[in-house]
Amino acid sequence: MKSTIAALALASLMPHLTPLAAQAQEPPRTPIKIGFVSTFSGPSGQLGQELLLGFRLGIASVGGQLGGRPVEIIEGDDQAKPDVGRQLVDKMIESNRVQIITGINFSNVLLAVAKPALDAGAFVISVNAGPSQLAGRGCHPRFFAAAFQNDTSAEAMGLHLTAKGVRRVYLMAPNYPAGRDYLNGFKRTFKGEIVGEVYTAFGQLDYAAEIAQLRAAGPEAVFFFYPGGMGINFVKQYAQAGLRAAVPLYGPSFSLDQTVLPAIGDAALGAFASSFWSESLDNAASRKFVADFEAAHGRIPAPYAAQGYDAARLIDAALKSIGGRIEDKAAFQRALETVTFDTVRGRFRFNTNHFPIQDFYLNEIVKDDRGRLVMGLRERIVADYPDAYAGECRMRPATN
Repeated sequence: MKSTIAALALASLMPHLTPLAAQAQEPPRTPIKIGFVSTFSGPSGQLGQELLLGFRLGIASVGGQLGGRPVEIIEGDDQAKPDVGRQLVDKMIESNRVQIITGINFSNVLLAVAKPALDAGAFVISVNAGPSQLAGRGCHPRFFAAAFQNDTSAEAMGLHLTAKGVRRVYLMAPNYPAGRDYLNGFKRTFKGEIVGEVYTAFGQLDYAAEIAQLRAAGPEAVFFFYPGGMGINFVKQYAQAGLRAAVPLYGPSFSLDQTVLPAIGDAALGAFASSFWSESLDNAASRKFVADFEAAHGRIPAPYAAQGYDAARLIDAALKSIGGRIEDKAAFQRALETVTFDTVRGRFRFNTNHFPIQDFYLNEIVKDDRGRLVMGLRERIVADYPDAYAGECRMRPATN
């Protein structure tokens, strides 16, 4: 008799339970709040603009939402200053209640904001900066580098020049965390002689004295890392000094991409760039991204835009797998760690330290059939390449 009453009681509840169960599967309708902090002004302002354009295009490509939820993006210009970036992030977390911080392009800014943002419970998903400090012992369960680890594209170029038989290389970079990471990465894999290693002031735009010292050292090649306005001035001054034909330039894509090539002009022809993506990479997702970006903006996208685009699609795919519930931080972390999505890179997965394992390519600066300077794909340097710091990472368990 008791079991019959219990069964009838359960049956009477079913019409009320079923809609609730169905409703539980629907993503929440409140917006996901994202703080997009980047450099939007000054000589490097185009870098932040490119990242943001790619990120917004990535959101548009998945229907204008992330994980089935509306998105609110709060933008902030860090002016390439760590203290400004910290102030912006603190305000976004305290006042805007953002759940994700992204957009940061300079490693010194990221290092200033990552810990306070992570301590406050936010996710930090880097669309560009990949400092070594966060790849090894400083790894964190809610930090993900969706682009690269700073050293890796330089390591790829070191591998290429070693295989090519180049024996004497001169190194140049700005004196800040990413500059040091890039040159350390190159030295890790290059087996020849480093005949000079020069760190210039961050933001420096006149390289006449350094180029004179470089000439005197007599290298076979120069490996350099100068993003934004620094790269424009360095490459133009290098060509003006008559060195372009005599001593080839090699660098990561961020010194020779579409954020700088139109301003550099023919002075960049014949230089080489290592990258995990370029506008010449031939896969369906990359072709669609390039076509959509050109249709929207009338020009070729830079890798920065590709990184922003991929990051948005990564977040969307991870959120969709957990019904959009970013509030379940442990679930969102696990989703990011294992998610697959249609990436412009062709192949991409996270290592145990939440930094990518991906392919790297050699590109030469050439003109396309419309006379535009582009990174022409030459060969794949290395496949499924991890960073050097993952073994130092002891990732803590996911928590809410």
